[in-house]
Amino acid sequence: MNKFVFILTALLTLLAVNSQHAYAAVQLDGIAVVVNEEVITLRELEYRVNDFAKQLRISPTSSSDFAALKKQVLEHMIQNRIQLQQAAKIGITIDDVSLNRVLVALAESNKLSLDQLRDRIQAEGMDFTRFREQSREDLIIKQLQKRLVSDKITVSEQEIKQFVINRQQDSENSRYHVNHILIATPQTARPEDIKKAKNKADKIYQSLIAGQNFQDTAVKESDGRNALQGGDLGWREASELPESFVEALRDMKTGDVSKPIRSASGFHIIKLVESSSSNKMVEQTHARHILIRTSPELDDDGARELLIELKRRIEKGADFASLATEYSQDPGSKQNGGDLGWADPGAFVEAFEETMATLQPGEISSPFQSQFGWHLMQVLERRQQNQTSASLEAQARKQIRKRKIDEELRLWLRRIRDEAFIEYIDPSLITPDNQQGE
Repeated sequence: MNKFVFILTALLTLLAVNSQHAYAAVQLDGIAVVVNEEVITLRELEYRVNDFAKQLRISPTSSSDFAALKKQVLEHMIQNRIQLQQAAKIGITIDDVSLNRVLVALAESNKLSLDQLRDRIQAEGMDFTRFREQSREDLIIKQLQKRLVSDKITVSEQEIKQFVINRQQDSENSRYHVNHILIATPQTARPEDIKKAKNKADKIYQSLIAGQNFQDTAVKESDGRNALQGGDLGWREASELPESFVEALRDMKTGDVSKPIRSASGFHIIKLVESSSSNKMVEQTHARHILIRTSPELDDDGARELLIELKRRIEKGADFASLATEYSQDPGSKQNGGDLGWADPGAFVEAFEETMATLQPGEISSPFQSQFGWHLMQVLERRQQNQTSASLEAQARKQIRKRKIDEELRLWLRRIRDEAFIEYIDPSLITPDNQQGE
């Protein structure tokens, strides 16, 4: 499509949606990049770069670091815009009520009120309205990825069986804290694309060996989803990592950097930050909960408000077990005062596990939602226990699924990025890495 015609179409789209005022704003602002039939403006890009710079403590006076950050943030925005477009096509939205619940939960998890969370964000120099809308977009993208990628991942019984066999025989380090750099190749990479990516990965590897900071390099150069976090993947079980990573990590010591590792996504460089030995012990949690299911007579807001009221009563001295017996709609635990007994990691659904992990013994959660309804949970105690075959199987299912989701998500993001129409309008944003896509 002729470049002028396409830009005119994009501007007319903005005009139709936001009237002449929006058109004038774009004219004054300037277009950074066209993504399919939408635009990312220079002002949007500037806001996002400044927000990330504040988080990463990068000064605008550091021209090379700021330029590298700008490149990464722009790519992050392009990928997000493509995903938001896909979400809009299939009708994924987050309304204000749902967004408010998430922000309240975020505030409470940090022992803050919503007003205190707003004050803290503004004190860090970030606009709360932008933070709020960015949170909405992040939630939409998370739902999109769940629907199109995560929900389609399956784990076979054979995979679980093999995991258990390997884990029972494994006496080596089995948990790794890893930093990661990806130099991506296109989905239909030509030999020259692969050669170019390999040369870049080799050059980065040599600079890291010479003492270049890994996390700074990840922010500047990595195409991975964690680039803006310095490539930090956090702690991962061996089974959650690609086998090629694990093979490299077995021969690495703390602080070592791997040579570039080839995969379908491109070339990976990993750094071993720390590792821990497999002691075949698990932390079990003893918890109880109250479940309220929605119905034609009780919607989400009603279920949540009921649990808020029950939490207030418990904090004023009411007995949790008695209220669970009276109100809970979980037939398996209701008669036991909501008691779930001792549970291994991976025994519950994701929303339940995530909330349980944030609670200290004795602490009661805010109301949260799972596919079964709305819950109020209290963690009673935790203990270390020898890992049983049953807990290994639960762990296997969770870790194998996470690894497969990570791999498929990486490929899916690359595929939708390659299929999108991307036009860099501001010449200063064109780099050797993105020039080919014009």
